[in-house]
Amino acid sequence: MIVTRSTGGALARRAVARLGAGAALLVAVTGCRGRPSEEAAAPAKQNDVPVALNSESPFQYPADLYDQGVEGEVRLRLYVDSLGHVRPESTKVAASSGTPALDSAAVRGASLLMYAPAHQDGRPVALAFYQPVVFRRRAERPGAAAP
Repeated sequence: MIVTRSTGGALARRAVARLGAGAALLVAVTGCRGRPSEEAAAPAKQNDVPVALNSESPFQYPADLYDQGVEGEVRLRLYVDSLGHVRPESTKVAASSGTPALDSAAVRGASLLMYAPAHQDGRPVALAFYQPVVFRRRAERPGAAAP
């Protein structure tokens, strides 16, 4: 998920959609193992990984770091239970951005994530996985006003 200073609206929906599309792509790739006749007869496969449901990004880019041009990527280890809830006590920074304030912002935002749970054999299951959170300034077009 990519976070910019103005994370509201369409930008956040595209970031969440990208995460969901990545999960859907994984399902599509793993679901294409059989012959065409088997695929047509098989029921629709459910998600193998949790799929983000947030309509807006819950991650807040710290304003002072944004203003200073500090960017970074944090890799979080999340545990989502079989109901789709992130277990905050299990959220860990697996790979630091090198900037403690960005790492903290990622952990805070993770507690607000909502997921559809992963499924295995048609049943919802708990799953631990890695979630990248990228803090990047938007590239400004020449002559464009700053946000």
